[in-house]
Amino acid sequence: MSEDNKYAVPGLERGLRILMEFSKQEPVLNGAELSRRLDVPRSTVFRLLQTLESLGFIERAASGDRNYRLGVSVLRLGFEYLNSLELTDLGNPIIERLRDATGYSSHIIILDRQDAVFVAKAASRDPVFSAVSIGTRLPAHATVIGQVLLGDCDLAALHKLYPQGPLKRYTDHTPETIEALFARVQEYAARGYATSQSFFEYGISTVVAPVRDHRNKIVAAISVTVPRPQLEDRAQDNDLVSQVVAAANELSYKLNYRQAPA
Repeated sequence: MSEDNKYAVPGLERGLRILMEFSKQEPVLNGAELSRRLDVPRSTVFRLLQTLESLGFIERAASGDRNYRLGVSVLRLGFEYLNSLELTDLGNPIIERLRDATGYSSHIIILDRQDAVFVAKAASRDPVFSAVSIGTRLPAHATVIGQVLLGDCDLAALHKLYPQGPLKRYTDHTPETIEALFARVQEYAARGYATSQSFFEYGISTVVAPVRDHRNKIVAAISVTVPRPQLEDRAQDNDLVSQVVAAANELSYKLNYRQAPA
C-alpha cells in the first residue's frame, strides 16, 4: 500500500465513489449497475446505499423503486461549500473596512448546530484587546450573535435544535426556556440587528446583523466587539449600528440576496 493510501478508509471511499457515478448524463442508477462499475459485491453496495439514503445523499427515484438518484444533502453540501468560500473571500474586505471605520474588531460568524462559530476576523489595531479568534465557539442561545443567526427558526425548529429541555444559563440575560429564546430571536429578526451590553461576557458589548443569501436565508452574521460594558453614547452607537447593518447588507448583496419588494 502506498504512503498516500495507507490511511484511506475503504468503506468511505466506496460510498464517495458511488456518489461520483451519478451525473447529468446518468442521473439514475441501480445497485446492480453500481456493483458492476465499482467491482464491489452487491451486498456491500446495498449497505452503502442504505447508509447514503439514510443521510439524504441519495434517494429512491420512485416509491418502492430500486433505482436511486442524488439527494438533497449533496446539494446542501455544494451550497455550504460555495457559501463558505464566498463568506470568507467576499467578507474579509468588508469586515476589514468595518474595523477601520469603527476601530473595533469585526467578525463573520456562522451557525453550527447549537454554536455560533467565528470564521473570519479583522482584529482591532489595539493589541491589548482580542476577545475571540477564528474557530471560537459560543453557545448560540446565550449570545446575541447566536440569537441573530437563529432568526429563521420557528418555535418547532428551536425545540428540535434544543431537545434536552431547559437551556444552560450563563448570565442573568440568558433565556432559560425555548419560548424565551424564541421571543428574543423574533425581536432581533424584526429589528434587523441586535446589541448586547455585557450580556454574555462582562465588559464586552456587541453589535451584530444577519447576512442572507440568494434564498433569503440567514447564512452568517457580521459583528463588532466593543471593549466596554455598555454602549453609552447614543448618537455614536446608532452610527455603529448603521455601519454594522450596512456591512451585513453589503455581504448579503454579494451573496446575491435581493430584498423582495414591499
